[in-house]
Amino acid sequence: MTLRLILTRHAKSDWDNPLDSDHMRPLNPRGQRAAPKIGRWLARNGHLPQQALVSDAARTRQTWERLSAEFPAPVPARFEAALYHAGPDMMMQILQSASADTVIMIGHNPGIAVFARMLVDSPPTHPGFTRYPTCSTVIVEFDAPDWGSVRYGSGRVAAFIVPRDLDQAD
Repeated sequence: MTLRLILTRHAKSDWDNPLDSDHMRPLNPRGQRAAPKIGRWLARNGHLPQQALVSDAARTRQTWERLSAEFPAPVPARFEAALYHAGPDMMMQILQSASADTVIMIGHNPGIAVFARMLVDSPPTHPGFTRYPTCSTVIVEFDAPDWGSVRYGSGRVAAFIVPRDLDQAD
């Protein structure tokens, strides 16, 4: 069986309000534009999740709202406090609790960039993969019967995109 993970870093967030805690920072205008672009790209390319695992921070929730609005049908989402600035092992633990064949996980750097690198057998040649800029999205496929069987280094990169790539295509 093939399982598919869509791993997305939150879109660009706003640092303008000094009263906002890091957890409460919203998306800035650039992030508000980038998230729907990624959602349209996912839908156009048939990468539609059946379940979402999303950090409970404001910027990840807003990324999910704007991204998923581009899908043809609603996708159930689970907002996870443990994904807020999670490291790779926590991200793996949460992923292994997923129940759908295609899952999107939305989180934060530096953990998400490290997690992406650790999951795949061979990284894509895209120069953005190492930095994993805001709203970067990788599609990773696994030959596994369930998420509990997924291990580091066992995934194949099916696609990787950053919003700037979509800006250049417009």
